[in-house]
Amino acid sequence: MTLQAFMELLIWEYMWGMPMVVTILAIGVYFSLRTGFFQLAFFGTAMKSACRKIFGRDAEEGSSGVISALEATSIAIGTTVGVGNIGGVAAALALGGPGAVFWMWVAGLFGMLIKMVEITLAVHYRSTLPNGEAYGGPNYYMKKGIGGEMKLGRLAKALSGLFAFGFLTGFLLNIQTYTVAEAIATTFDVGMVPTGVFFTAMLYVMIAGGLPGLGRIANKLVPFMCVFYLGAGLFILFKNLGALPSSLALIFGSAFTGTAAAGGFVGAAFQLAVKTGMARSVFSNEAGWGSAPMIHASAKVDHLVKQGLMGIFEVFVDTFVICSITCLVIMVTGQWSSGASGAHLTLSAFETGIGSAGRMILSFSVFIFGITTSSGLYAQMEVVVRYLVGERKMKRVILTMYKWLYPLPGLGLILIAVFYQYPGTTIWLFSDASTAMPIFVNVLALALLSPRFLALLADYKARYLGVGKPEENFRAFYEE
Repeated sequence: MTLQAFMELLIWEYMWGMPMVVTILAIGVYFSLRTGFFQLAFFGTAMKSACRKIFGRDAEEGSSGVISALEATSIAIGTTVGVGNIGGVAAALALGGPGAVFWMWVAGLFGMLIKMVEITLAVHYRSTLPNGEAYGGPNYYMKKGIGGEMKLGRLAKALSGLFAFGFLTGFLLNIQTYTVAEAIATTFDVGMVPTGVFFTAMLYVMIAGGLPGLGRIANKLVPFMCVFYLGAGLFILFKNLGALPSSLALIFGSAFTGTAAAGGFVGAAFQLAVKTGMARSVFSNEAGWGSAPMIHASAKVDHLVKQGLMGIFEVFVDTFVICSITCLVIMVTGQWSSGASGAHLTLSAFETGIGSAGRMILSFSVFIFGITTSSGLYAQMEVVVRYLVGERKMKRVILTMYKWLYPLPGLGLILIAVFYQYPGTTIWLFSDASTAMPIFVNVLALALLSPRFLALLADYKARYLGVGKPEENFRAFYEE
């Protein structure tokens, strides 16, 4: 059995098999039913709230926090909108066929609310230092919520330990560096290793200023990168507008039946379409993974649910806008059945749609997406490291070591891939493996803490939407 075949068996049958699909759908459906499908009923509210933050019209009344609510959102979107939107969704098409796109949308629909839940809980259970800095995330709401309020200390320690172990495994599997190197190397005919070295050097520059520095950079870079990429993608779609209806028909038509072999595409069954589509959606928008809450927990906010609403906005932009445009560009240009995969497939689609300039535009986008995602992941993993080392005397030494070590595994992955000649699909399978454990653990924690989220949401709706009565016992927290 080849490594590719072994990894596919391990991931798609056991780690990203039907148990994972059922888990994500179950928690998404549960919260949707309990909130009256809040992500749809109040979608406009979430978009308005996001726009107010983006254009600086939402006053930040909270005193605690390291960065502004807008900077937190910029870092989170910069982390969410990454190479998964380019190489990841292309890998889903290559493995699961057009039907995978439909299931990517399904996961995104429920992911909007799942991400809102985890962000809200992360802000609520965050820890604030005497100097006003605030940090939080799944480890913190597991410890304070499950271990403290629910008095399930052993369960909280077990879940927190498993989450930290699974999340930090991604430290060794930085797919961003590999995908950037793959895109740049194939476009400009340079080696992947020199490209990886340059990317790593730039990453050191990005993370030098810590979370506050990242916030300022992301605030300027993220809007530009999204508009730049979307502009190129929309140009190709309008240019191939006649092929759009048939592409959409193929997506919906093969969602429940699988896709027959066509061209270099070897065909995909229904289950593979479901699993690859949902895996790529979760890896791209990070809903349920517990990563984005680590950034949002450091934001200055006047109400936790207001920051939680940014989860709906982030998943919508990532999955329903950017990922969808990537998939449709690949399909309308006819490249989805070429046999290519990963970033190479998307590069081929852009080159077909615009010419050689399209390949260069996408390579530049991959680099920007990769650097913002990698730097954002650095900030997220720092929260886990902070939680693990606590307030020990060696804390600063450990955090400094982490800052210097963080960019290196991504470069190491390139060296291993080049030396052993691993294809892009195999590298993405390794990446999927690193996300499975934290998602299972985090989703379980969200389910256990659902009563607290529902109470916080009810309070928000009463205070800002005029629905129901505010929870008086939460007033002190908001006015802290």
